[in-house]
Amino acid sequence: MGLINKTDEQYYLGPDGVWDSGDENYGNYQFTSIKDIINNFIISYTGEEKIISKVKRSDVAFHAQRGIQEFSFDILPSIKAQEIEIGASLNFVLPKDYVNYVKFTWMDEKGVERIIYPAYKTSNPPSIVQDGVAEYLFDQQNGEVLLAEESETLKKFQSNSTTKQQDLNSISNSDALSLNNFGRRYGITPENAQSNGVFFIDHLKGIAFFDSSFVGKIVTLKYISDGLGTDEEMTVHKFAEEALYKYIAYAILSTRSNTPEYVVSRLKKERAAAKRNSKIRLANIKIEEIAQVMRNKSKIIKH
Repeated sequence: MGLINKTDEQYYLGPDGVWDSGDENYGNYQFTSIKDIINNFIISYTGEEKIISKVKRSDVAFHAQRGIQEFSFDILPSIKAQEIEIGASLNFVLPKDYVNYVKFTWMDEKGVERIIYPAYKTSNPPSIVQDGVAEYLFDQQNGEVLLAEESETLKKFQSNSTTKQQDLNSISNSDALSLNNFGRRYGITPENAQSNGVFFIDHLKGIAFFDSSFVGKIVTLKYISDGLGTDEEMTVHKFAEEALYKYIAYAILSTRSNTPEYVVSRLKKERAAAKRNSKIRLANIKIEEIAQVMRNKSKIIKH
């Protein structure tokens, strides 16, 4: 029995019968839903004279979801993106399903994305409110220390622009000496040798902050989610389907006390091999594309 149960018209027009209206699910044949994964696993791996004699469906569902999470961080094509214009607040609120960022970029006038590098040596620490003699101020109701809305570190970071050029005529002798000595021994710092601007993320607040050069710029965040945000996301690419079955089988049997060690060891090896095969398949390596890249090997690269 075939897996395709739609006509060409139903596939291309979708439920509303309108071309490219957003409800068509183009390309969904490459994925398998988590519901099918759970059903297929119970049919294939559990029962009499099978590797798992008995298991609860809830256990399979739990390990299937954990497998999707782990695969999303490692092998599945799960990169998402958001594009916004940076306003006067100079920040980017992280998406609700954000786990980690891949990169931040800003768009130039030609539509080319330019990578924004993180500023590792700054942060947004809680700023304690003090009086004129530097003593702490406290909330009269609960007695807790009062905190400012913004830290001085953040204010100075956002008031600075990494793309500003210094006027050489206004540099004093001490400034010129420090400029000449900076990086003299070890060379330049690569992450600072760029003019695309910098950012840092306040993970407690879930906000990314930018320097002042980003006002009015279009910034794109490419990030990783865990694949469990919505029911539509809980799918697995067919290249990784077998690896997920091996993951679930190993996860279930490795947590049971009466499972022979040689069985657990065998499943661990099978899980690793299936995961490696999935990575190779999902790498999407094309011989013709590699051949085109390798034609550059005869070029002389000057240092």
